[in-house]
Amino acid sequence: MLPPPPRQPPPQARSARGSLRLQRAFLRGPWGVLRLLQLLAGAAFWITIATSKYQGPVHFALFVSVLFWLLTLGLYFITLLGKQELVPVLGSRWLVVNVAHDLLAAALYGAATGIMIDQTQRHSYCNLKNYRLPCAYHAFLAASVCGGLCLGLYLLSALYGCCRRYQGKDEVV
Repeated sequence: MLPPPPRQPPPQARSARGSLRLQRAFLRGPWGVLRLLQLLAGAAFWITIATSKYQGPVHFALFVSVLFWLLTLGLYFITLLGKQELVPVLGSRWLVVNVAHDLLAAALYGAATGIMIDQTQRHSYCNLKNYRLPCAYHAFLAASVCGGLCLGLYLLSALYGCCRRYQGKDEVV
């Protein structure tokens, strides 16, 4: 014999509190676009340095570029997925965290760009027309340009975040 059918339908499954949803407003907004550009310019910066023969202070520039590329990647995906509340202590101040990250990145990218400009000037001797030995001049020049671009993007992002904070907004999106 079969049990009688239930009188009430089973309860609807609730969506999980921790479900993932893309923050499309962030993705299409100015900060999402700036983060993508920072990731592209930062990758170009450290790949350009890493593929050349480097020594001395260029190690610092490579460290700065890889560090902030990874941090920016983390901030981008945490914000894109809307999981700021999972970051202990800092999740409630996500806008301030982003602005502080951008200001620190701009300051250190400024130092890294200065290092790359100095290295470019030190290797300018091999920019002669008939110079045939391998030289890192062009790689250092490209890295200097990418570093300057990164510096500008992080400053623009910090300015945008400061403007949002001044307007009384506490959210990135």
